[in-house]
Amino acid sequence: MVRTTKQCLFTSISRIALSLTLFSFYNSSEAADWPQWRGPDRNGTWNEKDIVKKFAAPQLSIRWRTKISNGYSGPTVAKGRVYITDRITSPDPKERILCFDAKTGKPIWSYSYECKYKKVGYPNGPRAAVAINDNRTYSLGTMGHLFCLDAATGDFLWKKDCVTEYKIKMPIWGITASPLVEGDLVIAQIGGRDGACLVAFDKVTGSERWRALDDRASYSAPIMIEQAGKRVLVCWTGDSVTGLNPVTGELYWQYPFKPFRMVINVPTPVFHDDYLFVTSFYDGSLLLKVNPDKLTVEKVWRRKGTSEKETDSLHCMISTPVLQGDYIYGVDSYGQLRCLELRTGDRIWESFDAVPKNRWANIHMVKNQDNIWMFNESGELIISKLSPRGFHEISRAKLIKPTKGQLNRGVCWSHPAFADKHVYIRNDEELVCANLSDED
Repeated sequence: MVRTTKQCLFTSISRIALSLTLFSFYNSSEAADWPQWRGPDRNGTWNEKDIVKKFAAPQLSIRWRTKISNGYSGPTVAKGRVYITDRITSPDPKERILCFDAKTGKPIWSYSYECKYKKVGYPNGPRAAVAINDNRTYSLGTMGHLFCLDAATGDFLWKKDCVTEYKIKMPIWGITASPLVEGDLVIAQIGGRDGACLVAFDKVTGSERWRALDDRASYSAPIMIEQAGKRVLVCWTGDSVTGLNPVTGELYWQYPFKPFRMVINVPTPVFHDDYLFVTSFYDGSLLLKVNPDKLTVEKVWRRKGTSEKETDSLHCMISTPVLQGDYIYGVDSYGQLRCLELRTGDRIWESFDAVPKNRWANIHMVKNQDNIWMFNESGELIISKLSPRGFHEISRAKLIKPTKGQLNRGVCWSHPAFADKHVYIRNDEELVCANLSDED
């Protein structure tokens, strides 16, 4: 059959239109996922629109709940499935990787492996969020077990026993930093000996591609930034803030940050407008200026108080701060929500309105449009605005009850996932889902 030029042109236009439609659907679908630690870009940003502006009641209506066991790890969501890790102790101690239907909460698959905790403080379960990429699940357990499973079926693909293979000097609270997938690699901060603080594995086969740094491991998850036209892997280890070539492990730059008392670096580094900010419980805060034209950094300021109570700038324990405009917002060592001037570290204000005062009090903050969504350790979800004028609470509702496995006073320290206009969060007993669509 011979086609006319007009028919061929129509067919070509139709194919282009279909491709654009599929491209738009694919990207909007992907954008609705929360496939790794702190969201699609690891920066605590949630881009969905048409979500609730204010909660209708003091308690959020739960769409579904399902039983799980102990753990600190937050959920991740991809392609209609929710992933979480937990730990059971009877009859034998095991860590589990669990997968549930995102709409119903029904179990899809479960993968467990024997795991005895040795010399790990707060042995309540896995810490690191699962990462999902190209239909593969990457899970890094408390004792350094790295597993790659089929994301849809849970079928085993490969594993690494990092403690045995890399002779890890185990951090006090175990392996915590969520693995990062970049290109064809999965990168983990494990604190191995012989230059293996960071190790990159082939994401398909599990074979080692590179290793880097003799630093101790910290609890802070690595991130990717753009600098001088290159992708740069940034990792805050137990001894430094370091920028690396993510493909080869080549060192681009390094700034020393040795702890005064102990390695307790937990918050994720924050990158904003060529500024890189890190903060820890005992050692205060450091702001670096990232050179946009060449692969170097320089210190802007470093501030530390005399103790965990007499703090200066920010001494965050778990919560990752927010950099917004010319200001930094974060939660200090005893729950003080603070605003700092970005370029000096000077305090503008502080408030105890967002979370009750407690040692290690925690809030996870996520940006959505002009609002900051907060999930505090009391299990409350807060819609707020932050500005140099203060903390403005728009709405607050209870989402989940705190449990005592993570800390004896009863807390929920896990990071929630925001996906497909829903929020997913866990405690030591259950994983729950609540609808945040403004249509409801």
